Amino acid sequence: MHVINLGKYKKTLKVLMFAIIVLGMSMFVMSKTFAMQHYYDVDFTTGLVTAETLNVRSGPDTSYDVITTVRKNEYIRIFAAIGNWYIVQIEGDYVGAVSQKYIKPIYPNNNNHQTDGSSTNSKPPEVATTLTADEQEVFNLINQQRTNNGLGALKVDGELQRVAKIKAQDMVDSKYFSHNSPTYGSPFDMLKSFKVSYQTAAENIAGNSNNQAAVTAWMNSAGHKANILNGSYQYTGIGVVNSPVYGKMYVQMFIGR
Repeated sequence: MHVINLGKYKKTLKVLMFAIIVLGMSMFVMSKTFAMQHYYDVDFTTGLVTAETLNVRSGPDTSYDVITTVRKNEYIRIFAAIGNWYIVQIEGDYVGAVSQKYIKPIYPNNNNHQTDGSSTNSKPPEVATTLTADEQEVFNLINQQRTNNGLGALKVDGELQRVAKIKAQDMVDSKYFSHNSPTYGSPFDMLKSFKVSYQTAAENIAGNSNNQAAVTAWMNSAGHKANILNGSYQYTGIGVVNSPVYGKMYVQMFIGR
């Protein structure tokens, strides 16, 4: 019977065990790396849902949980793609993944392009930059909320006012209710195309028949309230137009410079 002197081999065993652990970790990391899918850019920021009901999942595969759903003809914001899935943001500030099979890309101003591939030079609609009575009331109500919370009053920016009016009318004319326009893309795309300079920006939208009720609804919504009471915004534009669906369509844009 031989007795093994463990002390003699202790150092060798430690080295061997360390090598096995490192090898195992390397194999795990390599398997994870090879399985990882990479994001890639897309050349549009707005998509139209074509399925009757589309699941928004927490990851780019049907094995991931459904976090919410969107319905046919809704517009959603597209950030990027991964595999055959788009990474999206939808109303309610949900961010998730949807199958590319059920999304139609929408390109800003695509209604200004002719079928022969040439483009027209049609200008954006001409609108007045002065506030209507409805817009002035909303403006006053918003600034009242800000002053009640110790913030400075917003100032009307003429070009931002024009953009907000155009966006409100676009929602009525194109029959949608979303931050993402089939005509102009996201609010940030729209500001860029109208050459509005800013450091920070946001947009609130509402459909209501009453100015006070619209502002109250915004103040009862955490996200909308945060925009109204954001001290980094100094300028605003407000569009209020008649809507056959809601009574009135409201758009308020905010920027900080």
